[in-house]
Amino acid sequence: MKITDIKTYTGPCEQFLVKVETDSDLYGWGEAGFGSRALAVDGAAQHFRQLLLGEDPMDIGAHWQRLYRSHYFEGGRVLTGAMSGIDIALHDLAGKALGVPVYQLLGGKQRDFIPCFATTLAPSLDQLIEDGHLLMEQGWKAIRTWIGFGEVEAGGQFEPRESIALTAEWLTALRQAVGSEAVIGVDYHHRLTVAEAASFCQRMPTGTLDFLEEPIRDETPEAYESLRTMVDVPFAIGEELASKWDFLPYLERGITNYARLDVCVVGGLTEAVKIASMAEAHYIDLMPHNPLGPLCTAATVHLAAAIPNHSWLEIRESPTEHAGRYDQAVYPLQLVADGPNIWVPDAPGLGVDVDESLLQPPSDSTRRMYLRRRDGSITNW
Repeated sequence: MKITDIKTYTGPCEQFLVKVETDSDLYGWGEAGFGSRALAVDGAAQHFRQLLLGEDPMDIGAHWQRLYRSHYFEGGRVLTGAMSGIDIALHDLAGKALGVPVYQLLGGKQRDFIPCFATTLAPSLDQLIEDGHLLMEQGWKAIRTWIGFGEVEAGGQFEPRESIALTAEWLTALRQAVGSEAVIGVDYHHRLTVAEAASFCQRMPTGTLDFLEEPIRDETPEAYESLRTMVDVPFAIGEELASKWDFLPYLERGITNYARLDVCVVGGLTEAVKIASMAEAHYIDLMPHNPLGPLCTAATVHLAAAIPNHSWLEIRESPTEHAGRYDQAVYPLQLVADGPNIWVPDAPGLGVDVDESLLQPPSDSTRRMYLRRRDGSITNW
C-alpha cells in the first residue's frame, strides 16, 4: 500500500481537514488546528505531500521525523499544524488497514469513556449561575467559564482591569451557588500580564478556582514562573505549544498543573503520546484543548483512552454551548457525547467519516483575530 495523494480542505467553522489517499480503497482523515491561517498551513501541507507520495502509510513514526526534519528550520505552529493533520490521517488509515481503533495503535484502551468539561459563555451573573446549576444537574462536574470580557465579540474591545474585577466577582458567586463538588476553571486566553493575572487571583477566596487557563502568553516560561510565586491557583497551559520541546520547561519546572495539549497543533498523535508520557513522569494530567471539529475530538478521545493521565476533554457541544462545529451533514459518522462523557469507540480508525463533496478548498479567515483597548492600542485575541 502506497500514498497516492494528500488533499486539503476547509470544513465547517474554518476547520482545516486533511485526507490521505492510497492505491487501495483505504484513506484516512485528519485535522490541523489553524483554520484561521489555512493558506499558510496548506502551503506546508503541499510541501509535505511531495515528501510522502509513494511512501508506505504505515511508517507513521518515520514519516513524522521525515516531515519535522525536512528543512534546516524545523518546527513552529504552522508546520506542526500541517504535520498534525497528516499524522492523524495516517493513524486513521492505519487503524482501518489493521481493522482496529486508533487507540490500539497507541498502546490499547485504559478507560471506557472520556470525561469532558463544558464551557459557559454566560453574558450575565444570573445566567452564569443558571448555567452552573443546569450543568451540575445534568452530570457535568467540570465547568470552564469564559466571562467578564466586555465587548469582545461585538466591538473588539477588551479592558483587562475591568474584566478581572467583574470575573472575580462572578466566579466567587458561582462557587457559592454550585458548592464545592464542582470543578471550576476560567480561560483568560492569554489576555493578561503577570501583574493583572496575580491581581485577578488575589481578588477571590482560596478554593474558588480549580484551574486558571492560559492567563498570559506562553513564549516566556520565566514569566509563568514569576506568576506562580504570586498565586495558589493551578495553571492549565499548553494549547499554543507546538512540540515536546515547547512543553519541556512547563513540565520539568512545575509551571503547569494541567497540560492543555492540542493534538491538532502539537504534531499529531505521534508527538502527543510522547508529551503525555513526559507529563506522567511529573504527575501532571492532560486536559486536552479541543476547539475544532469531530476529527479533532475523535483523535483526542483515542489519545485519552490510551494514556493513564487524563483529566477532562474540552468539548464545544454541551447544554450551555452549541458552537456548530459538529455538522452532521459534513460528518455523517462521528463520535457522540453521552452527557458529560464520550464512550471510547471500537470501530476501525478514528470512527469518523467526512462527506468530501461538502468541503471547500482551503481559504484564510477574514475574522479580525486581535482586540483593542479603549485607547486604541492592540492586544491579544
